[in-house]
Amino acid sequence: MLGLKSSLLGTFSPRRRPPNLHPQIDFNFLLIGRIRAMASHIVGYPRIGTKRELKFALEAFWDGKSSAEELQNVAKDLRISIWKQMADAGTSFIPSNTFSYYDQMLDTTAMLGAVPPQYGWTGGEIGFDTYFSMARGNSTLPAMEMTKWFDTNYHYIVPELGPDLKFSYSSHKAVTEYKEAKELGVETVPVLIGPVSYLLLSKSAKDVDKSFSILSLLEKIIPIYKEVLDELKTSGVTWVQFDEPVLVMDLDSHTLNAFLDAYAQLEESFSGLNVLVQTYFADVPPETYKVVTTLNGVSAIGLDLVRGEKTIELLQSLGFPSNKYLFAGIVDGRNIWATDLSASLKTLKSLEEIVGKGKLIVSTSCSLLHTAVDLVNETKLDDEIKSWLAFAAQKIVEVNALSKALAGEKDEALFSLNIAAQASRKASPRVNDESVRKMTSALKNSNHRRTTPVTSRLDMQQKRMNLPMLPTTTIGSFPQTIDLRRIRHEYKANKISEDEYIKAITEEINKVIKLQEELDINVLVHGEAERNDMVEYFGEQLKGFALTVNGWVQSYGSRCVKPPIIYGDVSRPKPMTVFWSTTAQSMTTRPIKGMLTGPVTILNWSFVRNDQPRFETCYQIALAIKNEVEDLEAAGIQVIQIDEAALREGLPLRKSEQTFYLEWAVHSFRITNCGVKDTTQIHTHMCYSNFNDIISSIIDMDADVITIENSRSDQKLLSVFREGVKYGAGIGPGVYDIHSPRIPSTDEIADRITKMLGVLDVNVLWVNPDCGLKTRKYAEVQCALTNMVAAAKLLRAQLSSAG
Repeated sequence: MLGLKSSLLGTFSPRRRPPNLHPQIDFNFLLIGRIRAMASHIVGYPRIGTKRELKFALEAFWDGKSSAEELQNVAKDLRISIWKQMADAGTSFIPSNTFSYYDQMLDTTAMLGAVPPQYGWTGGEIGFDTYFSMARGNSTLPAMEMTKWFDTNYHYIVPELGPDLKFSYSSHKAVTEYKEAKELGVETVPVLIGPVSYLLLSKSAKDVDKSFSILSLLEKIIPIYKEVLDELKTSGVTWVQFDEPVLVMDLDSHTLNAFLDAYAQLEESFSGLNVLVQTYFADVPPETYKVVTTLNGVSAIGLDLVRGEKTIELLQSLGFPSNKYLFAGIVDGRNIWATDLSASLKTLKSLEEIVGKGKLIVSTSCSLLHTAVDLVNETKLDDEIKSWLAFAAQKIVEVNALSKALAGEKDEALFSLNIAAQASRKASPRVNDESVRKMTSALKNSNHRRTTPVTSRLDMQQKRMNLPMLPTTTIGSFPQTIDLRRIRHEYKANKISEDEYIKAITEEINKVIKLQEELDINVLVHGEAERNDMVEYFGEQLKGFALTVNGWVQSYGSRCVKPPIIYGDVSRPKPMTVFWSTTAQSMTTRPIKGMLTGPVTILNWSFVRNDQPRFETCYQIALAIKNEVEDLEAAGIQVIQIDEAALREGLPLRKSEQTFYLEWAVHSFRITNCGVKDTTQIHTHMCYSNFNDIISSIIDMDADVITIENSRSDQKLLSVFREGVKYGAGIGPGVYDIHSPRIPSTDEIADRITKMLGVLDVNVLWVNPDCGLKTRKYAEVQCALTNMVAAAKLLRAQLSSAG
């Protein structure tokens, strides 16, 4: 067992119990099935802190600048603050075990002792060394695979499981956090990732026989869940929340039977507990709903009423069991718009007629992890826009206000303010631009394809650029140093002049160009020194967007993003990137990529207006990017990259809805570049998702070159090409993982490229990292890129001599 300073649990010091912060709830009543008429629930809450305290504490610990104990103290303060905030607001069901140092799926892996053998864990309580090695890799081992959490921009660490893996109860975090809250006088609901979702979101370990069924591991992990439940009961827990988000997916009968069997095995351990099975991100399919509502030992079911657009229809047609509670997710956990309280109250009253009085609990649609933390911290937003919004802290207020109103204790003043804000938003001239609407309406009359086939375009582009076999490039960004961030901050704060800012950024770009030339990279980037974020940078310059100061949302680990808010019709007032791209191109004779973020990614990584279909907003953004592409080309930029990192992320969870999304998403991309010359090379980039099931849509994007994440997912992208898919455009599967500090050797990268050449033609293959280099240090970048270029040259020489 690792020492205290590296323990995930931290220390727990018994002390005199303070006055109960939560006196209005009698949890003994809850246990025997009676819930007060006024009941509210929060599925989960952001863990990063209002000022990203967790991010800075993690990075200080990783850099060796603080101790494990200091990190644990920051984490404990954050948890206590969150619980107190919910208790003070009157929340009936407050979650615990939703805090994580990196990711809740990784926490579950720790709880189950499901550590892949390569990490050398020998048993005992899993501590920081093993935990962060799995998350980030270390000097000798790469990190575990990371991918998107359903259709969000949150990433989780994918468990690697096999038939021979030994499971054991190896992290008592759920119990420790419950006790921590209870000592404060706050009764909480421990949250666990359900066993079926955990397994279905996992992958088979390397070299496991293809006949292996990952659901066969249920018989091995259910005993661990039983141990956890027994310890929770002993600690005084009365409610437990099992998150089973896979229940909104299209599940076959075999999977549903496995789900039934798993919960049947757990039923005995449910005795003495109330169990909530929580779903989110979509409505539950009818056949799955029938299964879930008949589970024995389950007291309540949580349903998403926001993204689950058919949930109410489902309840009306199939009814709801009289012996269960409905946790109604009516406050949007994925967006930042204020809830229409009057409309929501009306919906809740109609639901109450279906499920019965006293059986309805007001909740969020999902964890508030996916929203910004607190609107109070925003000084940049004007009062009008601010009145339209609700961040996580405000959503707690909304949930409790609706709960009280449903019980007959309506806050008339709050509801009146909400009605006024809703009306203000609908009527605001800032929201609607008729000229933009006319232009987007006209788009539906064309498919916006380039007329020349991609293979012919590539021939023309090669004649123009004369690139070597296996051309090398990077994805876009270079390290964002402390000095670089300081320069941008000082410029925005008017502490330095525009001339001083331009001089400083130009010097940084020149440094990046010279470094790439020294490394002998073939197609260069300018490094994006002027950009804070690949979406926010464009949001600052597009009409219809608003920016926040502290609207941070966790993407993974310590990585946070600040999504822009799209509140109105979108247009481009003036060029956004031409100056910096042409400045960079003037410094070198090698081609520089003009770097743009694509319309689908801007959409999916923003908080999007909810008063019109998403595709309408996407088409508006596509027109704005189209204007920028054409200006870059006119300025002499011959390679333009339009990143669509989040295209796969927006794919609906249900297959019946996916075709329509892919049609308008791919169309939006094609709109951006349909007018360029055949000799102008269009690149795109995608990262950290499973692309194999949408490869036909990727081909339909008709980009000249696509660079795509590959290394962290064990090159599973290549499997689609082994299965016979023909891809005639240029393609650069990533050769190393940029989210780990580990530096791959030349031989390792060469081996990856060799595997790629087994399924891809040498004339279309590019060599590049997985993603942008923004989060890495220059020393790491220089070493890794040196090895990458050396590997490409080694293989060029081998291929030339063999040919």
